[in-house]
Amino acid sequence: MERKSIDHKISRKPSGAAVIRTDLTDALFRALFEEWAQTGYAAISLERVAARAGAGKAAIYRRWPSKREFASAAIERSAPGLGGFGDHGSLEADILAYLTMTRRVLRHPLVRRILPDLHAERMRSGDLAPLLDHVATTRRTAGQAMLDRAIARHELRPDIDREFAFDLIPSPLYWRMIVRCRPIGRADLERQAAVIANALRSC
Repeated sequence: MERKSIDHKISRKPSGAAVIRTDLTDALFRALFEEWAQTGYAAISLERVAARAGAGKAAIYRRWPSKREFASAAIERSAPGLGGFGDHGSLEADILAYLTMTRRVLRHPLVRRILPDLHAERMRSGDLAPLLDHVATTRRTAGQAMLDRAIARHELRPDIDREFAFDLIPSPLYWRMIVRCRPIGRADLERQAAVIANALRSC
């Protein structure tokens, strides 16, 4: 993975404020995820993260006041964009597209190691609860649009239990890939999409 040097002098604005370099910010995010995957959130050392990025710890504190804020910014930057999730013509096709997108994210080796720790850390301390709630809200916004389209097509009842639906849609994929560490192919995704669509019709 490419590393960016910070040996160059940092240019300054006329006001004297240091310019925040986006390339170094990206390097810090990458270094954080590598450290997180290796040690778990509780044991993250910001000194080691900075060293991985070729920087000093001050580079982190110029950007974020705490480890939690640093982690939150990294997750928000890296979270898959579901806001533009579009209409694929049917409920089953929408679910299949959603699962395909989610599988792409869950295949990343760092994601596979960080996600379980992220949820475990919430149970241990609650420090990351606001971040997880934000990510869940983003995902559920995409889910709302999916259900609204299915209702408009008369594929689902207007009074569907949405909370149950939101829990159901990603759960089989997450369980297989993250909990069981099993591969999942296109045929498996299609089978999951069909089963989930049928289950939602009875919600």
